This record gives sequence, C-alpha cells and structure tokens, in this order.
Amino acid sequence: MSEYNASDSGNVPRMDVRPHAYDPYTHPELFRGVLTRRSFAFLIDLLVLSVPIILAVIFIAVFGVLTLGLGWALFWLVSPASVIWAIVYYGASLGGPHSATVGMRTMGLEMRTWYGAPSYFVLGATHAVVFWISISVLTPLVLLVGLFNARGRLLHDVILGTVVVNSPVGSPVTEGARGW
Repeated sequence: MSEYNASDSGNVPRMDVRPHAYDPYTHPELFRGVLTRRSFAFLIDLLVLSVPIILAVIFIAVFGVLTLGLGWALFWLVSPASVIWAIVYYGASLGGPHSATVGMRTMGLEMRTWYGAPSYFVLGATHAVVFWISISVLTPLVLLVGLFNARGRLLHDVILGTVVVNSPVGSPVTEGARGW
C-alpha cells in the first residue's frame, strides 16, 4: 500500500511497511539453536504422522486376511489418506493456540508470521505443502538456506513470510505485531 505525501518534493510514493516483529540482533535468544531443534522437531512430527498410518496399514492387512484378500483393495487409500492426514495435522497444529506442532512444542519452538501474529490453519497447511514441494524439487540441500540468514529461516519460511522462534513464555511482542 503506497501513499503520496504532499510535503515531499515531486510526490514520491512512500511505502508503509511493517518492520519484522522479531529482530535477531535485538533478541538473539529467540533464534539461538532454532535450526538444530527444528530438525529434531521434524523427526518427532514424522513419528507422530507415521503411527496412525502404520496402524491403518496393519488394520488393512489383517482385514484383508479375514476377508480372504478382498480387504486388501483398501491399500490404495493409504497414500491419499497419508497426504490428507499430514495436511490436516500441520494445519491444525500450526494453526492452533500454540502455533506449533507436537514436535515443535516438545523442542520449545513456535511459528509466527514475519510481523509477529500467530499462525492459522491455512498458513500451517500451506507451510507443510510448500516445504514438501521445495524438498522434492530442489533437493534437501535447500535447507542450507537457514544457515545464511540471521533468523534461520528456510526457503519455505521466506516464501510464506513465517519465522520459527524459541517459544517465549510471556515475552514482549512489539506494538506493530499486536494487530492492525
């Protein structure tokens, strides 16, 4: 959104842009160790995601034995159900009150928008989809992007305008991040 300021010579457009809510130079404690703990949080989330899928596969296998092979026709549902489960899991957990998945909460992390607002369902689901697409298309080496910026943001964080920070209990949020 741009405005013209009449006091400026030549009516130069002025951009009203919010500053980042979390500055790594004024609040380095919010970013200390985030990338390492984020990796462990990802592994915990993979475990949380895989348990229901493994249970479903076991159920279909047993059901197939009991129905003399007819139940095995349900195996085609495992892949699409896995994708739906992952999107719902990330959307609901990142869009929930903690703005963090189970793994992120375990590791003391939370996801925020660049201006400090909590995440919401669509952003959480989109975050997961963009992450998996970037990993698939650009190889896991794309995760090295986090080593080259002070906030430790990965490529999908930059694209979506999110930042993962240490979960600050009662930390002050800048005035610009409280709402519009």
